[in-house]
Amino acid sequence: MMSSSSSSRKIVALLGGAAALATVAGCAKDNDIDVSSGVGITSTRSACPAIAVPTYTGDITLFDPATSRDASAIDVVATITNLTPQCNEEGEKVYQLANFDVIATRRDAGPARTVTLPYFSTVVQGGTAVVSKRIGQVTVSFADGQMRGTGHGQAAAYVDRAAATLPADIQERITRKRKAGEEDAAIDPLSIPEVRTAVQRASFELLVGFQLTQDQLEYNVRR
Repeated sequence: MMSSSSSSRKIVALLGGAAALATVAGCAKDNDIDVSSGVGITSTRSACPAIAVPTYTGDITLFDPATSRDASAIDVVATITNLTPQCNEEGEKVYQLANFDVIATRRDAGPARTVTLPYFSTVVQGGTAVVSKRIGQVTVSFADGQMRGTGHGQAAAYVDRAAATLPADIQERITRKRKAGEEDAAIDPLSIPEVRTAVQRASFELLVGFQLTQDQLEYNVRR
């Protein structure tokens, strides 16, 4: 079993780096910059923030009694799913809207019930720098006699277009046509430190997850 201190350090590392993100969807269009590895693998980037659910924050478990962690005490288990982007790139502010569903199950198929769950939406730049964070609530409804409930939530973010746009010289270094035999023909432009740093700095993410207590987060890590 992981200790509280070690799990806390692991959680901080996971939520602080892009490697910990389970990316669900992005936002890209024709004529956006193709960031190529130089070996035939191409990804398309745009000014729209990618959207993702950070590792260990896409599920929440409620217990009754609240202090118990026995399987028999599990009251409600909910999961964020169907995270879908809707981006507007017009103007100097890029607006990213993320819709998501919450699917939940409860222990007992009792009378109609609603459960309100907190969630966060965080804008991260370059994989580590938190630009903003908001807390919201999503309500899950269980019909009479049903063990399965659903809810719907939204998260939104504004990002400065200038900050999400690569400098012209970096764009040129990435997209320049290279001919076989040229000295840098086989060099991946993203392997160049200043290019990689510029791409990272211009990359934004809108992260959505349940606003968990420390105990809830550690429970997700351990299970």
